[in-house]
Order: sequence, then C-alpha cells, then structure tokens
Amino acid sequence: MFIKKAMEKKQKKPDSIVFDEETEKYDASLKPYATDMGAPVITITDTAAWKNANINKVNNQVKAKFEELKKEYDALMEKYAYNDLIYNAKFNFEPVVGKIYHLYKDKTEQPYLSIIAPEECNFEHLGSFRLNADKMWEKIQKNDN
Repeated sequence: MFIKKAMEKKQKKPDSIVFDEETEKYDASLKPYATDMGAPVITITDTAAWKNANINKVNNQVKAKFEELKKEYDALMEKYAYNDLIYNAKFNFEPVVGKIYHLYKDKTEQPYLSIIAPEECNFEHLGSFRLNADKMWEKIQKNDN
C-alpha cells in the first residue's frame, strides 16, 4: 500500500497540468506566463528594429556633439595661436583694454604690434585685434571696426 501511494506521487502529470513537484501543489495561477491551452500565444517582441533605429539616432547625436565640440576646440586653438603670437610679438607700449591694435611682420619676419591701421601703412598685415577685459586678444574682422 505504501509503495502504491509512492508510485502515484511519482506518476508524471500530463503537459497541460501545471504541478510543482517540489511543493506538490498546482500552481498555474502563480506563474508569470500563460499555462492554459486556450491562453493567448506569447510572442517575443522583436526589438532588433527598435534597437537599430535608436542606435542610429544615438550615433547621429554623438557625432553631432563631437562635431560641435571639435569646432569649439578648433576655435579655441585658433584663439590660443594668435594670442600666443601677439604676446610673443614686439611692442613698446602697454595695450589698453577695448582698443584695436594691428599685428604686422617686420623685415626679419618677426611679428610686432602697432596702433597704426593697415590703411595708413604698407607693412605686411597679419590681422587686427582687440584686447578684452580678460586680457585675451579677439580677432577683429574688417566690418567689426
């Protein structure tokens, strides 16, 4: 009799029956998925298209940000280059903040800073600059005068 009960417990249940052999309980209602034969089919959502579209968007955003930062970096390096050039140039006066000065090359190809405008002389003009309050030189375009 004891053997018969043990055999009944060990007997395999049909696939349509949800039975947990460890707890020896029917636990279909506790499962996070459908267990009934009439339950709707569980289909896995195809996320590949969504991922690919968003990867493309993110890559474009990162590329745009990179281009923006590169443009800022290039502008900063250009500003550094002409500030370095001006601060290493020859001049015999103390520049005044807000005033426009002109950078030229002398006969020995050395840069020098002058208050003389390019229209008033025939030296090799490298550019016009204004000293701002931060003691940074700003390049002046011809129409900024």
